[in-house]
Amino acid sequence: MRLGTPEQVEVLTALEPAVRGEIELHVERRRLWFPNDLMPADAADQDQRLAEEQQVRDAARGLPDEVRIALALNLLTEEGLPHFHRLIAVYFGPASPWSDWNNLWTAEEDRHGCVMRDYVRDARVFDMRAVEQMQFLYIKAGFEPEWQQDPYRLLAYTSLQEKATQISHANTGRMAAGIEPRLQRVLAHVAGDESRHYQFYRAVFGEILRADPERAIESLLKVTLNFAMPGHNIAGFSDMSEVLGRAGIFGTRHYRSIVEELLEYWQIGAMTGLSAHAQHNQERLMKIPARLSRMADYADAKLQRRRFSFDVIYGRSIEL
Repeated sequence: MRLGTPEQVEVLTALEPAVRGEIELHVERRRLWFPNDLMPADAADQDQRLAEEQQVRDAARGLPDEVRIALALNLLTEEGLPHFHRLIAVYFGPASPWSDWNNLWTAEEDRHGCVMRDYVRDARVFDMRAVEQMQFLYIKAGFEPEWQQDPYRLLAYTSLQEKATQISHANTGRMAAGIEPRLQRVLAHVAGDESRHYQFYRAVFGEILRADPERAIESLLKVTLNFAMPGHNIAGFSDMSEVLGRAGIFGTRHYRSIVEELLEYWQIGAMTGLSAHAQHNQERLMKIPARLSRMADYADAKLQRRRFSFDVIYGRSIEL
């Protein structure tokens, strides 16, 4: 069973060969890695292992608190994997290339939380219990986006969200690179995976736009206007996200660049033969980047330094 209208289910079924092809392409360009490749925990030489852990901790002492907050928030996002596996399974059903992708994607994404947790534990970057409590609450709260059983919205969302996660990981790694190159290497591997996952979802949603442009444009518009990162309803998430925005790791301008990139890739502005309703949605979509720029400009004009305090860094304050 799949969610969606009968017409959407028909489109998704017809696209199964294309999905299978995108999976094969993904596997071809992927270089599979494992957390132990980056954060080795083999017990062959215990003295060497202890020395490496100490090196990690010594280097991590120099990480600024905004990097620590970004690590905590990005780890929290990765730990939301059960929500997304469930959503994809529910929306697209079993025994198809869609479920094959879901299982492959989940196996690859699972390594992200593992390697980041290995790093932050070895590096003693922050209060692990505080982070674990946030993770528990996030999983316990569930994640039920208002997609109204529309599978197109799920694919539009994952296109946006995978790119957003890639940018956040990559920028966090760049901020850490001169201080702790091991962390930068970890986050570069995670960001590389997110980039390839983004390419898959972007390609698949492009196929849907070609097959069912009227419904796809409407679904994309609704998701783009109301986009929020997973975990946004968890206590403390909003302040952590604001720190990332103020630190230049991820904010409204980054989101605008993602929207612009996808609108260009999918050639939304060049689509023709649409109904009046779809043309209206098309026009609204094309205006979103300018709207986001105005929002960012307004926020920058009103921006004043603010002090933040987080349990994950033992109650220390950050002023940005």
